[in-house]
Amino acid sequence: MLHALKAATTNGSPISVSGIARQAGVDRTFLYRHRDLLALVHAAELEPADRDSAGATPVSRASLQADLANAQARNTRLVARIRQLEKRLSEALGEQVWRDSGLGAPADVEELQRTITRLEQQAVDLTASLEEREAELEAARDANRQLTKASLIS
Repeated sequence: MLHALKAATTNGSPISVSGIARQAGVDRTFLYRHRDLLALVHAAELEPADRDSAGATPVSRASLQADLANAQARNTRLVARIRQLEKRLSEALGEQVWRDSGLGAPADVEELQRTITRLEQQAVDLTASLEEREAELEAARDANRQLTKASLIS
């Protein structure tokens, strides 16, 4: 059993309970009944191969975990960037479709906003001036009534 495990480890073949049992010429239940052997098989499954696929560089579990963490972090950054680019593309296409459809605001919206603001201020000024003139007119009418009453009495 141990020879089959060692052979699988050295030749780089995949390690599994079924594969080791087959190489050792025993049934899988044999491994499940002998927990110590099963633990060795599971430990060997978790350990990376001594050499990478090219057979040149030794790899360790820590280096593989670091590579995995780096890949996951990069993946997270790329997903965020893709979302950002999709949003920008969506906004740009939406604006273009809006303009092309003829429903969109004209290009000189800023100038129109300034004109609206100026006209609103002018309307406020004219309303204030009108109210002032109406007050002066009412005062003049009151003065005229009083003078008319005074001239009738005298």
